[in-house]
Amino acid sequence: MQYGAAESLASFASPFARIALANIVRPYPNQPGHVLLDASSLAEPEELHPVFYGSYDWHSAVHMHWLLVTLLHRHPALPEAEQIRRLLSHRFTPEKIEKEALYFQQPCNSAFERTYGWAWLLKLQCALSEGATKLSEVGVWRTCMQPFADLIVQRYLDFLPVARFAIRAGTHGNSAFGLLFALEYAQAAGHTKLADRVLAKALEWFGRDRRYPADYEPGGDDFLSGGLTEAALMRQMLSPGEFVRWWQDFCPDHVALKSWLTPVPVADRSDPKLAHLDGLNLSRAWCWKMLRPALPDSLALTADSAIDAHLATSLPFTIYGHYAGTHWLASFALLALLA
Repeated sequence: MQYGAAESLASFASPFARIALANIVRPYPNQPGHVLLDASSLAEPEELHPVFYGSYDWHSAVHMHWLLVTLLHRHPALPEAEQIRRLLSHRFTPEKIEKEALYFQQPCNSAFERTYGWAWLLKLQCALSEGATKLSEVGVWRTCMQPFADLIVQRYLDFLPVARFAIRAGTHGNSAFGLLFALEYAQAAGHTKLADRVLAKALEWFGRDRRYPADYEPGGDDFLSGGLTEAALMRQMLSPGEFVRWWQDFCPDHVALKSWLTPVPVADRSDPKLAHLDGLNLSRAWCWKMLRPALPDSLALTADSAIDAHLATSLPFTIYGHYAGTHWLASFALLALLA
């Protein structure tokens, strides 16, 4: 089965919408990532984050808002469309967005969600901008969110010059992932300064990588492939000819490459860290789909099989199963299906 086909996305659209609608209003369990300066810092999740308080943690709430916005403008006749409109109109208000932004401006929160959550916030703003061309209410939400997006852009501009070393882990700190969505936003918004900063940093960090040791992956709680995410970033920023040359130097040897082509088993989907491995399968499929047009013919055919195998392994668990996975996996599945 070719899971990337349009009919596959259509069949998952309503289940994805329903699980996201349920997640973003569910405040508990909650992992806040919140710095307590004193007793006055204690607060309910919705008090701290009036928009992005559900879905277990802040970045997963942003994931799920992106998913809903994306589904709304791609499938406006969804049975859940009116419920999405009502809920997001209640969320995306100037007052609530201002409070979200103020949280980021507190000195103790300068590194909050850096850069994973930052990247998803800009990804959400891209979806709002795209949806605004089709649905008027989405344009209102985009306008409300723009000051927050501007704040995150400035965070990137301030951080990247002092970030000397890449983080190659397959978890939230991954530098390539943080740059990938920032670049997408910069290009869509025409933000030349951010685009230039991202491109320069990506070349500094990844431009000279050789024979990536793919057999070192995965780590035990990865939801990203450090190497494939890096390659997807370079695919987006290099010309076709430049990428071909870069990939020739970067591509793992034949034996190591097999680790990227084989789905990862998940031993316990109720374990929040082990459940990350379903995300790894989905994000690998997403990366392989982005890379496929630039791959040699022989590898492209192998990548097709790998994409289907990875999706078949983990796609069912995006909507059924333990909350350790269902609070976020649908967003990664949607990335893969849309790529």
